[in-house]
Amino acid sequence: MHLAILGASGHGKVIADAAEHSGWRSITFFDDAWPQFHRNGPWAIQGDTEALRLRLNEFEGVVVAIGNNRIRAAKQVELENAGAKVVSIVHPSACVSHHATLGLGVVIFANAVVNAFAKVGAGVIVNTGAVIEHDCVVGDFAHVSPNSALAGGVTLGQEAWIGACASVRQLVSIGQRSTVGMGAVVLNDVEPGATVVGNPARICNQ
Repeated sequence: MHLAILGASGHGKVIADAAEHSGWRSITFFDDAWPQFHRNGPWAIQGDTEALRLRLNEFEGVVVAIGNNRIRAAKQVELENAGAKVVSIVHPSACVSHHATLGLGVVIFANAVVNAFAKVGAGVIVNTGAVIEHDCVVGDFAHVSPNSALAGGVTLGQEAWIGACASVRQLVSIGQRSTVGMGAVVLNDVEPGATVVGNPARICNQ
């Protein structure tokens, strides 16, 4: 089983580690900074996005390891359109309900929880120790950061970002491309594109 990872970053290292724990035997990185960089930890970087496109038939799976939600979305769509076998990577220590639904290209890291009847869209990052409770709906290419928690029935919009250790009250809606700051406690709906911080969370006027 040979996996290609686009994005040779720290995030990519965590995906590669989770993939190895999940049974992938061979991992090759690609990154648009190549040929300036040739390795990402113990793993080789063998080209850029175009090089990966030309070699897609060599890999049983492809995943995009780019933290920026918009860029990750664009790269995954590009690779899917080129015929890539986009896969999800779930660390074996994660707890994912068999009643939950995962889209293509999702990554779920160690000790994360995705509970019953949660729906997790394409390209979502469920980071280390994050909790997505029952009946949540997480939009495509969102990022739920380490040790953050979405209580039951939360709706998280496309490309939204929940910061580390943040928490969101049940049934709250977080708009697309919005940002919830690290450690924030969200008690009310967040409009699309807004940034909220603090406890209780309030709009950040930058």
